[in-house]
Amino acid sequence: MLDGPTSALLRAVLDEVCEDISRDETDVRAHVASKLLEAASGGETMPDRLKQIGRDALPPTMWR
Repeated sequence: MLDGPTSALLRAVLDEVCEDISRDETDVRAHVASKLLEAASGGETMPDRLKQIGRDALPPTMWR
């Protein structure tokens, strides 16, 4: 289980990475969230690195 600050960081990163993706694209958002959670569970907590992991998880047609 992640602590409160880490959970808040992941939510903020997810919102930033997916800001141009419709909330209806739940499969894309869930995939990005899963990759972020996996990284944080492995100890990654640097915001810039998490943003890159989130962007890398986006399908190529959605990457900005």
